[in-house]
This record gives sequence, structure tokens and C-alpha cells, in this order.
Amino acid sequence: MFRPLATGRRRWRPDKPHDNKRARSEMSHSDLLNRFPRVRLMRGPTPMQRLDRLERVIGERRRGVSIWVKRDDLMELGGGGNKLRKLEFLLGQAIAEGCDTVIVTGGVQSNFARLAAAACARTGLACELVLAQMVPRHSEIYQGNGNVLLDRLFGASLHILAEGDDASGFANCRASEITASGGKAFVATLGGSTPVGALGYVDCAIEIAAQSVEMGIAFQQVVIPNGSGGMHAGLVAGAAVAGKDPSRIRAYTVLSSADACIAATVDKVNAVFELLGKEDRVQAEDLTISGTQLGRGYGMPTSEMVEAVRIVGRSEGLLLDPVYGGKAFAGLLSDIENEVIAPGSNVLFVMTGGSPGLYAYADVLSSN
Repeated sequence: MFRPLATGRRRWRPDKPHDNKRARSEMSHSDLLNRFPRVRLMRGPTPMQRLDRLERVIGERRRGVSIWVKRDDLMELGGGGNKLRKLEFLLGQAIAEGCDTVIVTGGVQSNFARLAAAACARTGLACELVLAQMVPRHSEIYQGNGNVLLDRLFGASLHILAEGDDASGFANCRASEITASGGKAFVATLGGSTPVGALGYVDCAIEIAAQSVEMGIAFQQVVIPNGSGGMHAGLVAGAAVAGKDPSRIRAYTVLSSADACIAATVDKVNAVFELLGKEDRVQAEDLTISGTQLGRGYGMPTSEMVEAVRIVGRSEGLLLDPVYGGKAFAGLLSDIENEVIAPGSNVLFVMTGGSPGLYAYADVLSSN
């Protein structure tokens, strides 16, 4: 799948399965990430579990596919969620640079903003959230409940912008003001999807590979939502580092069109390789990203998302969020039923958390 650049950079090749080589590889993986400043915000690998009851509920429609989830929603800080993996490295960078304030940009119901506020509370950094109107939902429950409520509880200073305001410009202006007053601010961009932030999911990919070996299960597909692309970029780069084929990472875009998402994610993957000092590179055809679940756009509900959230809740007692996980899981169920995902395969869905966002969509989800 991978193609070398014209400069002669190598394409990705999996390591041969040799025990001694695997042991040396695991040591080098650890060394690779230990070069970067990090603040520990989570403890140990997140668990994996099989959705046995969901499989029974959907019956023949599952086409013999075994459906597993990796519980990245189960983290003890801030209500949990995948953004903590990114924040470990981003806050490490901020502290290493001598910053005393973290400024985060995101949508009103940003999971990243909520977890940044919690992580800053834990580490003693000041936190300012610049929240843009990325979703055309203006009800009181959307603007003030869910993640916004928790942002305030974690002590962050909120700047909720009007529609059309430039969040990035506002954040940079605030950083200049903080500098002028004697402080130093670290600006974390949308979703924390910088090469440094993506290191959290390089680590996750290595974690998944190790757990798969431990459990004796080979996952043909690892399924995720793709918003700002950092999670996908980290998983692809980490899969390559771990000697696994990164094309098995299957994503459903929830923010932009599939073409735009692919182009942005390619750039992010290659930037992560650059940061790691790796010669591997990807091109558009190396990534698997579907646009089938985007609906009317970012944060806009779909009937398929609602059904996915309900079926997982009612069969397993687990919470998918309405913006990311709900749409991606809807895509997973559709692609299993339509045999886009091979019958009889093992699939791992990464549960990214974000359950506080459910309260901001009560009007959509509360009907029977």
C-alpha cells in the first residue's frame, strides 16, 4: 500500500514475526516516545471488550463479524475520552516551553476543550477555552449544558464566540495579551491535532498491537471517527511503527467531506512521521476514510447516529457520543451488514468517549 517518495524514502514494510525482534522493537517503541515531554493523565492501557449481546441483538446482520471495543472512554480524569492521550504530550510540550496558561480552540461542545480544562486543573495550569459556533444549534441546552457545564466546573475561563468569529485569531490575540502581562500561553489548535498531539495515538496503536498479541486476536479492521484527523494520523503512524498495516484503520469523517478529510489526514500522518524521524510516507490511496455518515455536517444529527447510540445503549449499557462515536458506529454497522467489512472478521471499534455531549442533544435523543 505504501509508496516511496521520489526522494527515495522507503515505503512501510511489516516486521517479520520473530520473538527477539519483537522484544527489541517494543523497547525501541518506548524509546521513540520517551524523547518527548509528557504529562501522565491516564493509567495503563484501556481495556478491550467484546460486544456479545449487541452481536446477538443484530443477529444475522452481523455476518459473523466479531465486534470489539477499546474503551478509551474509561479514563479517570474529566469524564474520560480519547483527547487525554493527545493532552499528555501537548501539556508536556506546554510545560517544557515554560507556559503557565493553555488556550484551546474548539466548538461549543468540544470534548477536547472539556478535557483540556480538566487536565489543566490537575496540573495547575490556567486554562482559557475559545469556543466557536461550529454547529448551527442555538438552543439553551446546547449552548449551556453537556461539555460547557463541565468546562465551567473545571474552572476554565470561557470565551464563547458569535457565529462567524475567528477562533484562531481570538486565541492568538489572547496569547499576546497574556505575554504582555508577564505570562506565557500555549495555544492548542482544534482537537489538539498537531503532530505532537498525535503522538498520543501513536502510543495507542502500539498499545493495541500489544493487547492483540496478548489476547491472541488479530483485528482485520480498527474503526474510528475522524474529526480533526489527529487520532487517525497517530494510529496510522503508530501502526506502521508497530509493524502493522496502517490501511486497516477504517475511519468515518464527521467534520468535512471525505476528499478533504483524506487530504488533511495524509498531511498529518506524514508530519507525524517527520516528527518521529521516520522515512515512511503515505498517500491518499493508503487511507480508508468513508463520508457516508457525515449527514448535513459536523455535529448535525442523523437518524443512523440516533439508532446506533440507542442500540449500543440498550444492548450493552454503553454510551456513544452523538458527534463522533455515534456516527462512526452507525457506519460500522452499515458496512458490516452490507459486507463492505469482510464477513467473519474481527473488528475493533475505538470508543472515544464524549458522553457529556449527549446532554446537549437531549431534544434529539429523548424520544422513544
